[in-house]
Amino acid sequence: MYAILRKEFNAFLSSPVAYVVIAVFLVATGLFVWVFPDSSVLDYGYADLQTLFNMAPWIFLFLIPAITMRTFAEEKKAGTIELLLTRPLTDGQIIGGKYLACLLLAMLALVPTLLYYYSVYQLGAPKGNIDSAATVGSYIGLALLAAVFAAIGIFASAITRDQIIAFLVAVVGCFLVYSGFDSLASVFDGAPAYYISQLGIAAHYRDLSKGLIDSRDLLYFFSLIAGLLLGTRLVLQSRNW
Repeated sequence: MYAILRKEFNAFLSSPVAYVVIAVFLVATGLFVWVFPDSSVLDYGYADLQTLFNMAPWIFLFLIPAITMRTFAEEKKAGTIELLLTRPLTDGQIIGGKYLACLLLAMLALVPTLLYYYSVYQLGAPKGNIDSAATVGSYIGLALLAAVFAAIGIFASAITRDQIIAFLVAVVGCFLVYSGFDSLASVFDGAPAYYISQLGIAAHYRDLSKGLIDSRDLLYFFSLIAGLLLGTRLVLQSRNW
């Protein structure tokens, strides 16, 4: 699996994809956090990074499918998928290597945003007047959300040989899992609305953003990731049917 991870990650670094993804993510979040008057932390008057954690999922919703769309679709189109599958690797190792390479690139885009936290920490009155626990929880939530989006993207790439179709399917899938259940829940009232909203990512992401690291939220994310990766494995194994 490590060989696949290294190969895929080096392929990202040797192409413009990695640099475009990181640049777009940082420019977009930077504009919302520091420049646009309706969301700028400088105009908001509170030392927090809620703007970053509100906007990052929507940006990831497009950027992560752009990262994952080539993982299996390109292999199928180029005809190298058969060569890959005949190597002394299990389907799980191939999927795991490709998945971790995509996730690592998404995490790499998050690292420079730590400068945002440092800046807000220094600008607070008094200095350090920022809810660090909520910030840590939000970063954990954002990392888990990126992990789910990457799993959706890998699955979408496995079911088609066209990268554009893989991208569109992944974007729609990420949108439905992130926002679709909240939209559906708004139609209902009371307990049904609560239980429907709990099926989507947004409710669990909001809980983590408050600094509440609940095992139920972690179990939700890990179960969703595992289910999607198992689905991808099932798609690859269908060649033997």
